Amino acid sequence: MNKVEPHHTIQPAGTMPKKVAVLAYDQLCTFEYGIAIEVFDTIQSKTAPLYQAETVPIESGNLRLAGGLRTQCVAQLERLAEFDLIIVPGWPLHKKVSSEMASALQNAHEAGARFMTICSGIFLLGRAGLTANTNITTHWQYIDQLRAEATSENVEDNVLYCGTGQIMSSAGSAAGIDLALEIVRQDFGTKEANRLAQRLVLPAHREGGQKQFVPRPVAHAQKSGFAKYLDEVRQKLDQSWTVKEMAALCHMSERTLMRRFQEVMGLSPSQWLIQERVFFARSLLEEDHFTIDEIAQKAGFNTPETMRHHFRTHLKISPVVYRNNFRQK
Repeated sequence: MNKVEPHHTIQPAGTMPKKVAVLAYDQLCTFEYGIAIEVFDTIQSKTAPLYQAETVPIESGNLRLAGGLRTQCVAQLERLAEFDLIIVPGWPLHKKVSSEMASALQNAHEAGARFMTICSGIFLLGRAGLTANTNITTHWQYIDQLRAEATSENVEDNVLYCGTGQIMSSAGSAAGIDLALEIVRQDFGTKEANRLAQRLVLPAHREGGQKQFVPRPVAHAQKSGFAKYLDEVRQKLDQSWTVKEMAALCHMSERTLMRRFQEVMGLSPSQWLIQERVFFARSLLEEDHFTIDEIAQKAGFNTPETMRHHFRTHLKISPVVYRNNFRQK
């Protein structure tokens, strides 16, 4: 299930790049900072920049970075309202948020900026008063503290990323890459997001609703052949694939299959299957080769009505509108 709700107009590649601010602060999380710079600055479209990223200090002085690095900065809080997307690359939980910092973030929010937080970065936005009545998440180690602080928010405790309106948050540090790619996908389409994923040598897509912490490592499923069977299902999405049929393919009982899916994927087999079908249909809709009816058949929805229902449920958009927005020109 897609856990970030689109709320903005999709922008064709080649138009004016979106302005991105990556916040810098004392005790900056350098890995999270690197994620933001890599996706929104270092890697760009083949034809034109998608984003224009800048590092924007929100504190003055000799800022210490994780790993022993130091840099001298002057705060640029007044500039935050200029940006389309503001990224918070982590936030030390013991740090307090000054009134000046909170006011600048609130002004940017009122100006229409979107916010993306990585790992503990959501604590900065929460303490600045930006997250009321939104869906938010953080690393599983910090969930209890977030829930204690965020009394008017819906804290999602087992997702990779989620979002409501202008506020988007990710779980652990690496989940920030998944959220970054999801933002690119929403802004410029699946092909651009997939191209960036290839450059990063990463899986093309992990849905936000996927479980962020599993009791067994995914490698255990791969060694047992579980992943191999799921790949086979992905190659034959046009088939019916009842739970009974999937269990037979995996040489498991239906009960064992249900348990393994919850342990490894955090989803039921039917939820996972719908997720895969929606993602496959999205890639086909970006091409002109197939009609809506043909795509519904190829993705296993069988009818356009069923496909439309699942698109509305998971993406808040119809297949036709998705095609109009993301079709390759």
